[in-house]
This record gives sequence, C-alpha cells and structure tokens, in this order.
Amino acid sequence: MRNKVIVIAGPTAVGKTELSIKVSKAFHGEVINGDAMQVYKKLNIGTAKIKPEEMQGVPHHLFDILDPEESFSAAEYQKVVREKINEVHDRGAIPVLTGGTGLYIQSVLFDYNFSDKGKDESVRLQLEKAHLNGEDLHKKLTELDPDSASVIHPNNVRRVIRALEIIESTGMTPAELKAEQVPEPLYQHTCIGLDMNRDSLYERINNRVDKMFEEGLFEEVRSLYDSGLRNVTAVQAIGYKELYAFFDGDITYDEAVERIKQNSRRYAKRQLTWFRNKMDFMWFNMTENREKKIKEIIDHLQEFGH
Repeated sequence: MRNKVIVIAGPTAVGKTELSIKVSKAFHGEVINGDAMQVYKKLNIGTAKIKPEEMQGVPHHLFDILDPEESFSAAEYQKVVREKINEVHDRGAIPVLTGGTGLYIQSVLFDYNFSDKGKDESVRLQLEKAHLNGEDLHKKLTELDPDSASVIHPNNVRRVIRALEIIESTGMTPAELKAEQVPEPLYQHTCIGLDMNRDSLYERINNRVDKMFEEGLFEEVRSLYDSGLRNVTAVQAIGYKELYAFFDGDITYDEAVERIKQNSRRYAKRQLTWFRNKMDFMWFNMTENREKKIKEIIDHLQEFGH
C-alpha cells in the first residue's frame, strides 16, 4: 500500500478514535493525528486525546509535540505530517490520518502551496515598520477580512501580518487565493467520513463533556490557568476557553459547563458542513449497529488496498 493514505474524519464525539484503532490493526496501520489541538501537551482531557492504554499497541504520531504556548499553522502541520507519512511508508505500514480539523487534513493530501502565493516582502516590511501592535494589526485584518480575523488570534502577529500581506499584494483574501488553486492529490487516498443522526450525536457530545469533568477537566484547565498561560491558541480550544472565563469571574460554573456542550455541538455542525463541502468522503452513519458499520468500512478498505 505504498503511497496510500487512509483518512478517518468526522465531527467531534462520533467515534473516530475507536475506528482508527480497528482499521490500523486490520491493515498494519499507524495513526497520525489530524486534530489541531491534540498536538499540544497538557491538553488531554478537553481534547479527548487517546490514552496510552487505549492504543492497543498501534503506533500513534504527532500527539503531544508542542508546549501549550507554541503556535502551529496549517503549513507547519503539512510539513511534519508529510515527513511522518514517508516514515510510515518506509516501514511498510499505512498511515491512518485521523481527526476533525479539515483544513489540516486537506493541506496534507493535496499540493497546496502556503508559502509562495501572495508573497511580497516589501508589503510585509512596510507592515512591520508601521510599528502597529498586535491589536491594531488584527483590527486592520478584521476590516479587510473578518473570516481570517475570526480564526487568527491577535497575539499571533506573524499570521496576522501574513494574511494582510496576501490581501495587500493580491487583492484577495487568503481563502479566495486558496480557492483559485487547483490542487493535485499527493497520495492515493480514501476518505472515510463518520456521521450520526443529530440527536444521537448531540447526546454523545453532552455525555462526553460530563465524562470529561468526571475525569478531571476542571483540574486540567485550572493547572494551565494557574501557570499563567494566557492569550495563546491552545487555551482557545473548546473546554478551555469556557473554564478560563469562569476562573476570570465572567460566567458561573454551570454556564461554563453548558457553554462547553453548546460550543461542542456547534463545532460538530461546522465540521460536518466543512467535510461535506470541501472533500470527497464515503460516509457511514454510525447511529446504530456500530460493529456492523465498522465491518463494512473495513470491507470497503480491503478494496482500496488492492
């Protein structure tokens, strides 16, 4: 299965981790993380990161590779994952790219160029020499491209300047520039999408949040908060930002719990919309007969392997 990649994606709490283990065991696979937040150390419970005892001997890669204060872009992810895919292939195994961050997964599979398009050093130097602080630069980006501004933290000045550089040198937003590209697939890949009936998925999400608190989510986030960690991408993750708001005294504990559930449900809806619109998946509804569906998926992948 040289040059082949299996992708398992779908909304939060749908059961990707369980399937990734079973697929890996069936096809001599190794799991590669496809979740933007599971790259961070110390963010374990709130990101639903797989525990070592759940891995069943299957190698897992690119979990816990960054400290929480570090930033990580899709371009950086693309580079390290492609290197890891090559390593897995060299071992005669198949990469099982598993997660819910669509842009990251797409950036690996297709030849998107994040570095050269819209590059204009004079524009970038001009922005840097303006001596605007991060907040002012972010405000400028919000006026020109609210979509980019909504996903780039004001403190990530490098990414804010890069987005402004693209806009000022091409007249297009980063999203518009990307849409103009017709990317080539770099691997022979098959994408398995997991879905559930909405009520069942939302119930699983709510139950999982309750379980996270039982497992120590409050203490995990409190430890990060007490360490002085602020204004970084990691603590913008669902489950962390809401408890930070509670620790800051902005909302009650019950409001924090309810917001985590609500934001998780909304995130699941956005994930499904993204995967359905942006990539080609074979979808499996996991609401009932999970074992039967898993068998169907493995049968489907047998054909991909030949």
